[in-house]
This record gives sequence, C-alpha cells and structure tokens, in this order.
Amino acid sequence: MNAVVSDLPTSHPTVRFGKVGVLLVNLGTPDGTDYTSMRRYLKEFLTDRRVIEWSRLFWYPILFGIVLNTRPGKVGKAYELIWNKEKNESFLRTYTRSQAELMGKALADSPNVVVDWAMRYGQPSIASRIDALKQAGCERILVFPLYPQYAAATTATVNDKAFETLLKMRWQPALRTVPPYHDDPVYIEALAQSVEKHYASLDWQPDLLITSFHGIPKSYFDKGDPYYCQCQKTARLLRERLGLSKDKLMVTFQSRFGPEEWLQPYTDKTVEELAKNGTKRIAIMNPGFVSDCLETLEEIAEQAGESFLHNGGEKFTHIPCLNDSREGMTVLETVVRRELQGWAVA
Repeated sequence: MNAVVSDLPTSHPTVRFGKVGVLLVNLGTPDGTDYTSMRRYLKEFLTDRRVIEWSRLFWYPILFGIVLNTRPGKVGKAYELIWNKEKNESFLRTYTRSQAELMGKALADSPNVVVDWAMRYGQPSIASRIDALKQAGCERILVFPLYPQYAAATTATVNDKAFETLLKMRWQPALRTVPPYHDDPVYIEALAQSVEKHYASLDWQPDLLITSFHGIPKSYFDKGDPYYCQCQKTARLLRERLGLSKDKLMVTFQSRFGPEEWLQPYTDKTVEELAKNGTKRIAIMNPGFVSDCLETLEEIAEQAGESFLHNGGEKFTHIPCLNDSREGMTVLETVVRRELQGWAVA
C-alpha cells in the first residue's frame, strides 16, 4: 500500500547541499614503520587485483606464506630511513595533506568548493572521505587520482574504489574523475622549471638527466595499458622544453617486484652500467610521482645514488618531486579548475 503524506516521517536530520567536493587521492602509506602497520598496509596493497593480476590460486600462497611474513620488516626499515620524524608519518602523507590545504586556499574564490584528501591504501580511506564530503553537502565530487600518467594499477584502482563506495550509497553524489595529464603544458613547464632550478643550485652540471618512472609488468602493457607510451611522451616533451639532445635525457623504470619482466630499461641496472661505462655525473628525477615518497627518497636518492658512486660515478643528484611547491600546486590547481568547469565558479 502506498504511503500518504501523513504517514511519512515529520523530522529528518539536517541535510546539507549545494557544495562541490574535490578529493585528492594518492597511492597510500602505512600508519607506522612497525611490523604490524607495514603488514596491514602491504596486505591491502598486494591483494588489489589491479596491482597483482595473477590468479589468486597462484598468488595468495606466495603472498600469505612468504611475502607478508618477510617483507613488512624489510620495508619498515626502508621507511624508517625517510620517515618524517617531526610529524611521525610518511612524507607522502605530509605532502598530500599540504596539497589539499593549499588547494583549498587556491580555490577560495569558489566558496561552494570543499577540498579533501585520501589514500587508496591505508588512511584516510577513499570511502571515509567521500562520505565526509557528502555529509558536508557535496552533491558533486571530483576525484583526482594524483598520477600524471594513467595506469590500471594506479589511476584505475582509485576510480574503482570511488565507484565501489557509491555502490553502497542510496543517495549518491554525482562523480567525475580526473584524466591523466602527462602532456599538459603546465605540467611539462613545472617539471622543466624544477630541473632548471635544481641545476642552478649545483656547482657542477650533470652529463645526463634520467627520468625514472615507476614500472609496471610488461604483460600489463601488452594487454593495452597506455602507461609506457604516456611516460615516453612526458619525457620527450620535457626534453624538448629543456632543449636537450636525445642522448642527454634517458627514460628508465624502477620498483619492479616479482619474477616476471617489467618495463625496461630498469633504473637500478642502468645507473650501475652508466657508472661502469664511464659516465661521471648524472641527475635523476621522478616525473610520475606527484610527491616524494619511499620510491623516490630511499630507492632513488639513497640506493641509486650509492650504486652510481660505488661503481665509478663521481657526482649524483636527485631532483625532488614537485610536492607542494608553487610550481607543483599550479599544475594541480590548473587541472582541478579545468575539470570543475560547469560545476563551480572558476
């Protein structure tokens, strides 16, 4: 039987409306460097089917029998080396929070916009922040995966989790997702300026600039992932903007995991071979990372630098990510304002 007006509840909780949410999302971070925190984080990360596409029958015995028993301790020690001791958190969390706060200030001319941040793995979760934005009156939410180049294991899994959150909602906000911006002129210009400023701070000049991107298994590329091509385009546009010849800028891929072939050339092997073959001075940057993190601060600035110098290199420098710099925030703000068109005053 249909309800009549008098049968409906007469009191409701206050419903906020009229706001537009912007949710910045990065990969994730453990809550601490201890074994339990690292295992919890790695479990969430390595059980994501977008990250590890192997059959669960094959992967889970390895993951739960070996990886999650041995890797938390090793990774925890690596995080200890680059942990933000002042705030007792990873620098990825520090920078992502700062980016959200600065974005909020930059969009102060759009009073109906609310900016928040989340992590795909760990806390704060995407689901919790989408819910918080909805409770704040956001009827529309722009989800911004903080990856310039698209990969199924990064961008797509952020989008998956956002839409999965909506699946559980009766009253859903409208949702937009930010596309990759690997060839956006403002992004290329910011990268170029970061190189020029860093070079100007040195009392020597690098013979070679290496752009090291996070790798993906080659099989993912073979299945149609555009990531490799977008990394190559970013590097080409950067090289052209800097006016470098093809032999002065190199593309490599780092952070491989497991036994299968990943995108090549590998950063670690390349750095070692360059040093052994007579290259004396190199600079490495990580254009695919919006914020410095374990993979840039420990794997590149520390490990790659040590390997280069140990094998005969003389000068090594790591160019920081854009982080929450003025140039970096200009990139993020430009992308957000473009994607908010029609939703908020720009």
